[in-house]
Parts: sequence; structure tokens; C-alpha cells
Amino acid sequence: MSNNYRDIKTRLNSAKKELMMRQNVVATGIGYKTVAGKSTSELAIICSVNNKKPLSQLHSADIVPSLINNIPTDVRATGQFRALNGPRDRFRPSPGGCSISHTQVTAGTLGCWVQKGGQLYLLSNNHVIANSNEANIGDLILQPGSYDGGINPEDVIAKLSDFIPIHFQEDAQFKGCNFTRGIISFMNSISKIMGSNTRLKAYRIQKRDNKTDCAIAKPISFEDIATEILQIGTIAEIKEAEIGMKIKKSGRTTGLTTGTIEQTDVTVSVSYGQNKTAVFTDQLLAGPMSQGGDSGSAVLDTDNKLIGLLYGGSETSTLINRIQNVFSELKITLPYEDNDNIISAKGL
Repeated sequence: MSNNYRDIKTRLNSAKKELMMRQNVVATGIGYKTVAGKSTSELAIICSVNNKKPLSQLHSADIVPSLINNIPTDVRATGQFRALNGPRDRFRPSPGGCSISHTQVTAGTLGCWVQKGGQLYLLSNNHVIANSNEANIGDLILQPGSYDGGINPEDVIAKLSDFIPIHFQEDAQFKGCNFTRGIISFMNSISKIMGSNTRLKAYRIQKRDNKTDCAIAKPISFEDIATEILQIGTIAEIKEAEIGMKIKKSGRTTGLTTGTIEQTDVTVSVSYGQNKTAVFTDQLLAGPMSQGGDSGSAVLDTDNKLIGLLYGGSETSTLINRIQNVFSELKITLPYEDNDNIISAKGL
């Protein structure tokens, strides 16, 4: 990791909170600056926005400066980021890349099989198999997912074992506080009458930063486990993601797709629908390599080294949890990393 990268990371950590409060900014991260539609070799602080607006339509406080502490910036239109929910076949045994879901969720992707305490578990997103915090430990997991025809009990493959709660912001209107909502509405009306483009937004501070959208489930039978990933094969090991890294994933909607890590150290606001929004930090961002239903996909480099867990995206971008954060928070490993409890796929 270059000294320049470390310097930019330090500057971004100091500036990201203020940048995320600017109107239209939905994410910040580190990537290569783009000029005339072509990527350069110059690292920059990247600010993603819903859509680019003429400077004349922005209040001066909402304009992203061209430099932040002598670090160049780049503004990119990505659209709103959403958690990806969304078809496929029944697989027995079940490999990574196939359709799964909680019984109350449409469908997502089984990322891969992992180990915890000598036991194998399937890994996916919280919003896929734990219903965005609404599930209970022991809830049933279907393969294929509900949207793809999975039914209980015929298609039950596992039971929810653990998930990392997602900390949501309250919606911008502060639904639970009529007084605050009224004040904001009144002030925005005054601004509109006076011809100002400035609008107030109310926020509720999250309990803590989110770093992962992840969960694990214990299989009903070892005979239902296939440790490879569809169209990819077996995971070699885990690896730290870097800007410019070539990656791939196998997902329930778009199958095998490839992309490139365009930004690291991303802070991003993600919509989960129904007035639920969550801010994530220390994320990875790639180009358009996923669609609804690909959430939960394992993301690997070209050498089949696992680098992340896909959980969201927009029309132009894909969001990925760092796999190191996922493994740390869930206290899991790859099946062959725990030398005291080596599990052989051949023995299942």
C-alpha cells in the first residue's frame, strides 16, 4: 500500500462525514480519477451522487470541492444504492451461487459455505436470510428462494444460526417526531418561497457504523452441501481487496459476471425499502456486475481468492462487504482454515 494511498485514506476519514451530509451525495471512497470518461492513474476521493446537477442548481455548501486538503476529487453519478433482492433452480447438494431466502424474503444468493466451531454453515446477507433483522434464530431457509418456487417444508435447506444486525437510520422525515417534521417542513417552505435551492434534512444518528450485511445458517443435512461455487469452483483462500483488482462472482440472477474494484474505503447510504436506510463504512465498490437477487454472492479475484460479500448496488455500481469484516464479525473461517477441525468436502 503506497504512502499516497495511506495519506488519502487519512484525509477521507476526516472529510467523509461532512461530504455525506451534502445534498445528493450517496457515497464516498478512494479510486482512480476519471477524465473525459477514461480512468487515469491518479488516486482521488470519489463522491458518488444520485445524479449530476448543474452547479447553478446547487447551494454553495453542497458543491463538492475540486480539492480536499490538496487531494483531488471526482464526482460520479451512480443513482441510489439499494440492497439487492430479487429467480432459479433447485440444487441438491447446494453450491454457492444458487437461489436461497428466508421464508419471508423473495430471493437472494447463497454465497459460499464456511466453518464455525467444526460445523459448516451457509453464508449470505442478513437481508436475504435474516429478513433485515426481522428473523429469529432457528427460522427456516429455503433453496430455491421463495420467489423462485421454494416452499416449506419441501425446500428447506437450513436454519438461521446467526446474523449481524443492520443499524438503520430513521427516514428523512423523522416519522416518529411530529414536531421535528413540522419544523423542517415549515423551514423548507420558507426557503422555496424565497427562491433558495437549500433544503433541510433530518437525520437520526445510527447506534454504530455498519460494516457488514451478513448471516449464516446451519444445514439440515450435510448431504445438501456442495462447497464449490457455480461456474467458479473452489475458494482458494481469502485476500485483501485493492483498487484495480479484477473480480468475479456467481449470483442467482446474473450468473457469472466479472468486474473491477473501482473504490475502497467507501462510506455509502443504502436503501432497504420501506423507509429503511443504513450507512455502511469501509466498503468496496465495483462496476455494474449485479442485479436484484445477486445479494449474498461471494466475490473472488481471478485466482479464486475470496475478497468480499456482495450486498447492494445501483444501475452503475456494485457494493461489496470486505470479507475480512464478515469473517471477523461472524467469527467464521473457510472450511479448511481451522487446522484442528478440518472438514473435507469428500466426507460430507
